[in-house]
Amino acid sequence: MPDPKTHTDTGGEQPPSPPPLSNEVDHQMEEENKEGNAETIEAVKSPPICEKVSEDIDHFLLHEKEGVSFEIPGYIEKFLDQVEENMVKNETGERKGKWEEIMEKDKWLLESVHRISKLKKMLMIHDEKETIDERRKSIANRVGTIQQKAMAFLEEDFRVLIEYSRIQTEVNPDININEKVDAKRKQVVSDQQDGQSDHQDQPEEFETNFPGYPDEAIVCMSKIVGEMLIGGYESECCQVYIVARRTAFEEIQQQLGLERISIDDIVQKVQWEILARDMIPAWTNTFRQCTMLYFPGERKLAEAVFSSNPSVAAGLFSSVSRGVVIPLLNFAEGAAMTKRAGEKLFKLLDMYETLRDVIPKLDGLFPEESSEELKTEINLAKSRLGEAVISIFCDLEDQIKSETAKSPVPGGAVHPLTRYIMNYLNTAGDYKETLEQVFRDHSKIEKIDSPDYGQNENDGTKEPQSPFASQVMRVMDLLDTSLDGKAKLYRDITLRNFFMMNNGRYILQKIKASSELRQVMGEIWCRKKSSELRHYHKTYLRETWNPVLTVLSQEGLSVNGKVQKPVLKERFKSFNTMFDDIHRTQSSWVVKDEQLQSELRVSVCGVVIPAYRAFVGRFTQNLDSGRQVEKYIKYQPEDIETYIDELFDGKPHHSIGRRR
Repeated sequence: MPDPKTHTDTGGEQPPSPPPLSNEVDHQMEEENKEGNAETIEAVKSPPICEKVSEDIDHFLLHEKEGVSFEIPGYIEKFLDQVEENMVKNETGERKGKWEEIMEKDKWLLESVHRISKLKKMLMIHDEKETIDERRKSIANRVGTIQQKAMAFLEEDFRVLIEYSRIQTEVNPDININEKVDAKRKQVVSDQQDGQSDHQDQPEEFETNFPGYPDEAIVCMSKIVGEMLIGGYESECCQVYIVARRTAFEEIQQQLGLERISIDDIVQKVQWEILARDMIPAWTNTFRQCTMLYFPGERKLAEAVFSSNPSVAAGLFSSVSRGVVIPLLNFAEGAAMTKRAGEKLFKLLDMYETLRDVIPKLDGLFPEESSEELKTEINLAKSRLGEAVISIFCDLEDQIKSETAKSPVPGGAVHPLTRYIMNYLNTAGDYKETLEQVFRDHSKIEKIDSPDYGQNENDGTKEPQSPFASQVMRVMDLLDTSLDGKAKLYRDITLRNFFMMNNGRYILQKIKASSELRQVMGEIWCRKKSSELRHYHKTYLRETWNPVLTVLSQEGLSVNGKVQKPVLKERFKSFNTMFDDIHRTQSSWVVKDEQLQSELRVSVCGVVIPAYRAFVGRFTQNLDSGRQVEKYIKYQPEDIETYIDELFDGKPHHSIGRRR
């Protein structure tokens, strides 16, 4: 109720000093000021109804029986006079002020309203059975009018308390529940890999002061609500609560960085980069925080404020929460309806996981009927996200098939398509459990519901593959087929094998680096791929260096035990030419994998340097010392090793000089 003192404030400015007055006038004004101050204090305190009248009213209400005629005693009218008088004193200004003051002022009003509501009910019961005289009719109408005005006061005070007594809820957008959920998901995966498949969710512990009402304010609101419900003003009371609490949730969402947006705007106006960078992370964090932090607090608040009627409390909690959840679900549906693109997969999976994770938490929060309704809505949104996820993931096949570039990648390097697909699958591995669930739940979608679906082998076990594992295998098979075709773009057969070895090594390393992908592909696939890589490696050595080793062989150099110098000189010249060509060509070939690069260089050194050292050591003496040696023996064995270490670094060397 308003504090009259607050309406005499001049905004901090002091009024001008009055002119001096005579002692008589001074005395008269002093007396008038005392009377005015007394009236002001009287209005602020709103003195309780006369104790004797209150006792008489309580006795009357307690002892009058339903169905028994009674006379309306005079003190009832006196009671009504005093109530009206107090209300007049407190309606001179807006009923605003500090919530503590409102609680203090409402004490007398609550007591009066309680008596008036009971009196009205008693009059209504008896009036239905008796002929109503004018006095009784007048009093009944008066009681109804006073109750209506008093309820308006209580409604306004309830609104002020529910809106202004709340301590500012501490919302820190930098504390992201998504990070805790991601860490928890990784822990679950780790436990499963360690054989701890019976992992159970541990209760999350998050601190919050939500909803932030002091205990005294809740007690006062509960009393106001109790009187409004008894007096038949449930609708007005509930409307005030719903509006205030939905506003509070809107403030929280804004602080968490989530703005309300329509489905059409999500689909047609907002750029995906903004959705992915800002809006979807804010959405997932908001949804999880509402479920883990704010809904439990909101339920406790409703139960405390509407403690006199638990069913109303449950209905209000459901209404407020539903008003928060439905716009969030609309956001999810809008995201699922955006144009399909590969980069959207993982954000949609984040949203899918959020909806999946909140569903079990609804059972303990909402009444069964409300819980089932919300579950239905959430499952529908989750299903649409799942359909979008599968459509995007299956589009990987189309991306591989549509990559028809006619120019080979320079230097036999890892193809951009290989990098894209493997990095994509590697990230998808982090969502393996979720993708397994999505594909399992949507296995009837046309793209993956083909007769041969799930027939590939992965690890030789008799257990059938999951739909997700089968889809990954299909992608890998298509990638291998595509790489085979791209290898044929190279005219150099050796470079073809080098290209396949390079890309195969990249694929295998990515599979092994992800425990989830390795589990999907299986150990037999990994061993088979390793065998293919060894084959490509050996083929490279054979095609590139066997001709060099043939030049360094002793066969055909001697006739009747005598070395033929012309043939020997031609052998040295052939070696120099062949090695120069190989160095010039293969120094421009690209191997980014340092381990593979080292393995290749070591294997080349292992076959070339011993043969060359032996050849030089045995036949140098057959050349004339001096100019002939310098002319035909261009490299020393240690020079060969140095130049081999320049191979596969992607830096072409047009010529190499003699090392001194």
